[in-house]
Amino acid sequence: MPCSISCPPGLLALMAPGLALMATFSLPSQAGDRRALPVEKSPGVKGRTLILLDVNTKSPVRIISENFLSLQLDPSIIHDGWLDFLSSRRLVTLARGLAPAFLRFAGKRTDFLQFHNVKNPAKSRGGPGPDYYLKNYEDDIVRSDIALDKQKGCKIAQHPDIMLELQREKAAQMHLVLLKEQFSNTYSNLTLTARSLDKLYNFADCSGLHLIFALNALRRNPNNSWNSSNALSLLKYSASKKYNISWELGNEPNNYRTLIGRSVNGSQLGKDYIQLRSLLQLIRTYSRANLYGPNIGRPRKNVMALLEGFMKVAGSTVDAVTWQHYYIDGRVAKVTDFLKTRLLDTLSDQIRKIQKVVNAYTPGKKIWLEGVGATSAGGMNNLSDSYAAGFLWLNTLGLLASQGIDVVVRHSFLDHGHNHLVDQNFNPLPDYWLSLLYKRLIGPKVLAIHVAGLQRKPRPGRVIRDKLRIYAHCTSSHNHNYVRGSITLYIINLHRSRKKIKLAGTLRDKIVHQYLLQPYGKDGLHSKSVQLNGQPLAMVDDGTLPELKPRPLRAGRTLVIPPLTMSFYVVKNVNALACRYR
Repeated sequence: MPCSISCPPGLLALMAPGLALMATFSLPSQAGDRRALPVEKSPGVKGRTLILLDVNTKSPVRIISENFLSLQLDPSIIHDGWLDFLSSRRLVTLARGLAPAFLRFAGKRTDFLQFHNVKNPAKSRGGPGPDYYLKNYEDDIVRSDIALDKQKGCKIAQHPDIMLELQREKAAQMHLVLLKEQFSNTYSNLTLTARSLDKLYNFADCSGLHLIFALNALRRNPNNSWNSSNALSLLKYSASKKYNISWELGNEPNNYRTLIGRSVNGSQLGKDYIQLRSLLQLIRTYSRANLYGPNIGRPRKNVMALLEGFMKVAGSTVDAVTWQHYYIDGRVAKVTDFLKTRLLDTLSDQIRKIQKVVNAYTPGKKIWLEGVGATSAGGMNNLSDSYAAGFLWLNTLGLLASQGIDVVVRHSFLDHGHNHLVDQNFNPLPDYWLSLLYKRLIGPKVLAIHVAGLQRKPRPGRVIRDKLRIYAHCTSSHNHNYVRGSITLYIINLHRSRKKIKLAGTLRDKIVHQYLLQPYGKDGLHSKSVQLNGQPLAMVDDGTLPELKPRPLRAGRTLVIPPLTMSFYVVKNVNALACRYR
């Protein structure tokens, strides 16, 4: 039977064998964490559902990158004009909130990107071209860039409202063009000028993000080898500016036949990467630069064949193996999709497939999930940018960390479709606040959890899905509100009823700080605003991020997890051995 708050300590010891057995059943085949088994009300125990939770504090089961939660920008921001506004003080402030992180500049249009080392091609042609209105305001942008950030000497702008309004109008028009390209798989070429690259790097550097640039892999020679001439021009310019950049080659090479009717197999792609590595070694600035790839899509049969061919030839050439994942088709998504545990679990199988191939050729090689979002096809308004999508995002973070994936790159920070973290008014969306909480509270050391509680009776032919998901990490050492040795739990409750968790073992009778995230306003799961511990979250009037204030819970109190919520709990002063040292 479940224990009440006054349950004597000795009873927990008697329950230990059962607790360990239940925890074993809850452990995924390759996961390092032990998640709570599904808990439902038993017919004989009406109204009482208590889960006992303990954490192994002796040693971490995984250690992920400090940049684990990272960001992506799609090259479409060149097409629709948002690149010119990356110097916005508000955008830089929002990006800094998620540092340290990687900023990957890549997407569908990566392989149609051409670099030209000219300052302003529109003016040199004598015509405004597609950026007709920016010609009139470009000098204003330059003048506003003169405002310097006192901390770093970065170019930070405060763009006039009229410029932002005109930009939103232009972006709305270009969005239709981009959608037409996306659904027809016919993409127009993009030109990246030296000045545009300067703006991109300025944004990354000022925000505390490390830029990863994906080069065009579809410039091919007649024998189908990679033509590196344009990439060399970009590399030389970046080196002349001493830009600290890591590199990739291409985006989703498994889709090249669909894009241009010409495929590149894994072996050839591996040779292309070796060629790029040789190119980097010839340029002193990038002789030791990191190289990532091959950024394949969902690991279906043909994709896995491409990955195997790549790993045979160039597995040792890359610093991390990368792939992409999107959960559902954005054109048919419903808000209830984000509550389906079967959907949340689809990622585990993909992780296992990728790990199997990578470990067969380069055991221990780091693996990254690059380009992840709730939905494909750019997402859906009021769905993939709503509170409901956060369940997928937080579970993705927990699952990847527990299974040893070193970095996850969120598509996208700004603009692209409706999977973004920040909207076109430069207002943070629910997944931004969720990411900010994660960055503030979660450290790179992953801890195993042990749970016990009432169980649903299994029915023949029915798979029990876990609607209560619990993950544990050492609290971030960068958060000076908590001493080393503290532990942070993050919990997803997909049940439509509240759940109670009693902290046991090393967590018993410790002071806990609660960070409860819920939708704000009348839209419920569709809401694009959130509240933390009952207070709405928004940027402060002076353009800074608000303080994320916890709700202190008295020692020994049972955690009550409201229905359909995401929450973080910092257990203070645990003095966890795993968390006391770097």
